[in-house]
Amino acid sequence: MRLSPAVQTLKPSATIAAAAKAKQLKQSGVKVYDFTLGEPDFNTPEHIQQAAIEAMRAGHTHYTPSGGILELKQAIGRAYERDYGLKVAPNQIVVSNGAKHCIHNVLTALCGPGDEVIIPTPYWVSYSALVELTGAVPVLIETTAESGFCLTAAQLEAAITPRTRLLMLNSPSNPTGSVYPPARLEELAQVCVARGLMILSDEIYEKLLYGDAEFRCVATFSPEIAARTIIVSGVSKAYAMTGWRIGWSIAPVELTQAIDNLQSQETSNPCSVSQYAAIAALDGPQQCVSDMLAEFTRRREYVVQRFRDLPDLGFVEPTGAFYMFFDASRHFDRPLQGGRRVSNASDFCTALLEEAHVALVTGDAFGAPGYARLSFASAMPQLEAGIDRLAAFLKG
Repeated sequence: MRLSPAVQTLKPSATIAAAAKAKQLKQSGVKVYDFTLGEPDFNTPEHIQQAAIEAMRAGHTHYTPSGGILELKQAIGRAYERDYGLKVAPNQIVVSNGAKHCIHNVLTALCGPGDEVIIPTPYWVSYSALVELTGAVPVLIETTAESGFCLTAAQLEAAITPRTRLLMLNSPSNPTGSVYPPARLEELAQVCVARGLMILSDEIYEKLLYGDAEFRCVATFSPEIAARTIIVSGVSKAYAMTGWRIGWSIAPVELTQAIDNLQSQETSNPCSVSQYAAIAALDGPQQCVSDMLAEFTRRREYVVQRFRDLPDLGFVEPTGAFYMFFDASRHFDRPLQGGRRVSNASDFCTALLEEAHVALVTGDAFGAPGYARLSFASAMPQLEAGIDRLAAFLKG
């Protein structure tokens, strides 16, 4: 069978592949400590579940408008005005099947062969693949632990060419857990305005912040910046609704209409019942978000403290999301558990899974050789036992 050029080189998501490998080991009877997926371990809050049940009983089980029901768009608008003082009209919003689908829609609507999209590294594994599916070229710009894994305005300026269409940003970040300081974010946005670029701001982790970290919605800096910004977010992370598959894009009206047209040909519409559940999430009591954040904070503090005591692992303390992203390169070519020696992050994660039965995602997939990602969206007993095993693995 002759496959299309677009999919011939397409690889599966590294996070999903790592989770599948861990699951395969579990099915053989092995106890695996799985920290691969970026998914809250909490159940969806009861009032959101109840809204879905009521929607089904009311007959909301049919096709909806391709870009989502008006009631959900209005709820999204209310949430952005309440939380950020940003006024958003329904005709600026498309509701999609998760934030990943939104990103695909935006890139497909804006980019084509020969275009370039700037992506700071480390980056979420799907960004470059989704850019390449459009025929555009991902331009990867390395950031460092010393910079807090944040792109600078000077780096952005140096990367721009006549073919550059878009800058992709993710704050709080998957995989690093870093949060861009508002001043740095505004500097990048000003460069984009001056150079005529669009900004795709992936803000899916916006509610998950620690300590003094401050989230700033990019579109709130100025009308000029808002006119060049596409916000992508959703209910998956803050409301423990990953499986409900509801995300949204907020963009200029012309682009929103193009995305809506595209989605009408792709998926018809996002799940009708999930849309009503998302209304309850956004309009309902927000204590569930605070409660989950409090538990994530407790886990984050525990993980940071444990990693301080592990030998020769470099890391920047995460200030957002729920990931510990660490540099394991000092352990390459050293004897690890079972006498294993590794030479890169992918081999490190494979050996860790096979010897200690701890599943992580290699930093190679995030554009960060030498690093690995641990999701602390797991219960404390799981974290305690898993990090104990990681410590034993490192001792050899």
